Amino acid sequence: MSAGYPSPRALLDKYDLRAKKSWGQNFLADEAILDEIARLAAPRPGTRVLELGAGLGHLTERLLARGALVTAVERDRDMARVLRGELGDRLTLLEADAARLDYAALAGGTPLAVVGNLPYHLTSPILFDLLDQAAAVAHATFLLQREVAERIAARPGEKAWGILSVFLQREAEVSVERIVPPGAFHPPPKVHSAVLHAAFRPPGPAAAVVDPARFRKLVKAGFAQRRKTLGNALKGARVAPAEVLAAALSVAGIDPLRRGETLTVEEWAALERAFGPAEPGQRGPADPMPG
Repeated sequence: MSAGYPSPRALLDKYDLRAKKSWGQNFLADEAILDEIARLAAPRPGTRVLELGAGLGHLTERLLARGALVTAVERDRDMARVLRGELGDRLTLLEADAARLDYAALAGGTPLAVVGNLPYHLTSPILFDLLDQAAAVAHATFLLQREVAERIAARPGEKAWGILSVFLQREAEVSVERIVPPGAFHPPPKVHSAVLHAAFRPPGPAAAVVDPARFRKLVKAGFAQRRKTLGNALKGARVAPAEVLAAALSVAGIDPLRRGETLTVEEWAALERAFGPAEPGQRGPADPMPG
């Protein structure tokens, strides 16, 4: 580990602790990967970083060494005790659930860099919570299960292209930075992981939507039964009366015989806009947007 900071095994022994399997605690111990994640999360001194699940503080310590202003979120009281004992008042420690945060309040008007080694069973809740508050996030760097990271970064038409791919890529430029083997952790998990980086941006006009909740409902319905055509999948989910759905597909220029997994982010957004205002039942499909 970095000079002066104990290894995960040494810290667990020092505080008489064990990794909690039920909490998905696998502590990253590879120095090169920790350095890379810290560089992605805090590219310059003064970066305001929100670290989700700070654990034993190995990434936290590197972020602080880069001059980042770190707010560390950790709900495990044992881990919070380690963070206080090892890093003291060098960081702001928030004992809270990482899937239930008010990003805007924590950002204070300046979008945050978010980083974390996400427990596999909490990945989706945390990502959806972050997406709901994307305006408060500048960029995010996560250590995820490899299959999840590759799914998020997939392209339309690929087998891995799915709901999270569409939702996250509408908000951010996404890339898988590197694959991380089980041996990089203590204790080692049973699966490979990956470093995922997402640079958030306001959705461009082609990906703009009228009603984000309706957009999510459409995408979820379109992927719910992959073998069905898009038209049949949306009919089966009863997202709208048949005639309204047919008109919306026509306005958006989308063939109802296509499958949902072939649509791009922009096409999903165009379909949502084609339903018109957010008020249900007030209007039919909207006119095509110019350009």
